Amino acid sequence: MKLRVIIKKLSNPRVRRRLKIGLSVWAGTIMLGVLFKVVYDIGYFNAQSLKNENNAALPTTHPVLTVESAQRIVSGALKEDPNNPKTIVLQIIDNGQQISTLIIENNKLKKIAWIIDMRLFFTGDLFNNEGYNLTKGLENQHNINSGER
Repeated sequence: MKLRVIIKKLSNPRVRRRLKIGLSVWAGTIMLGVLFKVVYDIGYFNAQSLKNENNAALPTTHPVLTVESAQRIVSGALKEDPNNPKTIVLQIIDNGQQISTLIIENNKLKKIAWIIDMRLFFTGDLFNNEGYNLTKGLENQHNINSGER
């Protein structure tokens, strides 16, 4: 019985026209939403590929500190003759990206030295953020007896 009532109402031309208009607006809204989604996705993927290209163009490696380059940095910092230095780099203990740890020798006295950012050289105590003396710990670890203490 109810189905006949619905069919009878749908056969009315005014109801059909309103139904067509409503369905057309609804379909247009869906199509517009899908279009916006496709345009957004294309733009997003283009932006991601451009970002990946820029990241690929950047060098991902950091310069490696060798004993020879460390010797040049140490000689330059101490204003020694690079061909005949008084202070010799014996070993690179830790070659970090920001700070590198070295063992140097001058007048048969070994010390722990530090190179920061491949250019700044210093000897002396270095403390971490918890207050531990890293220089003293490395001296103990590598059996270096610096005569200053």
